[in-house]
Amino acid sequence: MELRQLKYFQTIGRLNSITKAAVQLNVSQPSLTVAMQNLEEELGVLLFERSYRNISLTSAGAMFLKHVDDILLRVDDSVREITDYRTKRAGTIKIGIPPMIGVFVFSYILGQFRKLHPEFELTIVERGSLSVLRLLEKGKLDVGFVVLGDALDGVEVMPVTCSEIKVCMRREHPLSGLSAVPIAALREEAFILLKEDTYNRRLIIEECKKNQYSPNIIFSTRQVQTIINMVEQGVGISFLIDAVSDKQQNIISRPLCRPLVIEAGLAWRKDRYITNALRIFINFIEKAFNNL
Repeated sequence: MELRQLKYFQTIGRLNSITKAAVQLNVSQPSLTVAMQNLEEELGVLLFERSYRNISLTSAGAMFLKHVDDILLRVDDSVREITDYRTKRAGTIKIGIPPMIGVFVFSYILGQFRKLHPEFELTIVERGSLSVLRLLEKGKLDVGFVVLGDALDGVEVMPVTCSEIKVCMRREHPLSGLSAVPIAALREEAFILLKEDTYNRRLIIEECKKNQYSPNIIFSTRQVQTIINMVEQGVGISFLIDAVSDKQQNIISRPLCRPLVIEAGLAWRKDRYITNALRIFINFIEKAFNNL
């Protein structure tokens, strides 16, 4: 059994397709087929159910995939640790950041980190909190900013910030004169929200349903600036955290009558090797948010 075979098996098992796996791995389909047949012969079990067009894991295959995921993660951690030992003052950090948090993390905090530590390469992945957690779970990210309510077992979370969600509207909006807005009053409004994998969106929809209606969502995006521009133009209303909404000059933001608060933190897997670069980043983020 070779690592190459295990990587092939993991990719096919996740994609449920030899064709897609061949493209992703840059390996011919016949080579993948032979490798999987040899692996099944060595293990003495069928790992895949095969039909003319489809391939899927058997129960034995699903069980084996869990072990393969763990094995390949350990191999990756071993390489990371040796690389860390060799380089010490260099390294790459893969960071997952939800759009809303990214607005102020990108502009200031990460900029300050780059000035202090130009030797580290930062790879930024913009996804919602739920997607960031899934990518952490799969070992695709080193660290990520997440909403604390979404945290999974096996993930260490360091709380860093707490924000209130405010409803945002153009200055001429009929509700702009209120000091606080009841979410029931937004029943007829056009909603502009973040994408489906964000906690912000999920929280707003849940609040609407508590008030016996489903929001009229006319547009979804990952770009906070796009939301701000559309609200400014009167296309609809939206919901942004106060760290973002309170800085806007051309739109009005108001708290909801029933306050909605989001607590965010920096998350990483407990069972993964923490490189020197990652440890420095975690310590920096802790100090940076404490000083805000």
